[in-house]
Amino acid sequence: MTLRVGVQLHPQATTVDDMRRAWRAADDLGADSIWTWDHFYPLYGDPDAAHFEGWTLLSVMAADTSRARLGMLVTCNSYRNPELLADMARTLDHVSGGRMYLGVGAGWFERDYEEYGYEFGTAPDRLRQLRKDLPRMRARLEKLTPGPVGDLPILIGGSGEKVTLRLVAEHAQAWNTFGPPEHFAQKSAVLDEWCAKLDRDPSTIERTVGVGADDVHDIERYVDAGADHVIVMTGAPFDLAPLESLIEQRDRING
Repeated sequence: MTLRVGVQLHPQATTVDDMRRAWRAADDLGADSIWTWDHFYPLYGDPDAAHFEGWTLLSVMAADTSRARLGMLVTCNSYRNPELLADMARTLDHVSGGRMYLGVGAGWFERDYEEYGYEFGTAPDRLRQLRKDLPRMRARLEKLTPGPVGDLPILIGGSGEKVTLRLVAEHAQAWNTFGPPEHFAQKSAVLDEWCAKLDRDPSTIERTVGVGADDVHDIERYVDAGADHVIVMTGAPFDLAPLESLIEQRDRING
């Protein structure tokens, strides 16, 4: 296993210029992946601070960078038609030279839904819709002309043991949840159980974990828990020192 590390840059309380400087710097440092999120309002701090739409930012990120893989951690399935979402990801895969993930989840942030006119419903409603939409995304990716440049893995974010992790085993090439290591290990074990039930090779699913800037010390804790890819999450002013620590540890672990 080759450990990968990345950074999620939060598009709140910042400027587009500052985000561009941050993702260019992360790419130059040697990050394996760079991400943002799919929300319309800040998730912490001042609820009315500046905020920017994620997929538009990803299009600029794809053009600004040349090394790291890129993606949304994760797209809210409710906000876009699944065929459109697949096409957006495929198009950015061409812009980036084959470096995109298609990250998706069921959605949860009620303010986004209310202010933008989407039906919030219930968590089971949103999971049922995700279950219906994932095959549509996969089918559209197969129909598009031209197809993706790279492998364009579908990444599903979430840790629900009854539905979400089953959907990962059924449809995804990558999965994301959060620390601490004990939480990650427990959820990863449940994913293995779903793979066994569905005759899926668990080694074909990349295991990614999001961690705070205060949790980047000794990432072998996450490797031991089964993580393939550790992603530090950070907001403005985009201190990349935690990412540098991850890169140094990655290089030591990978030899």
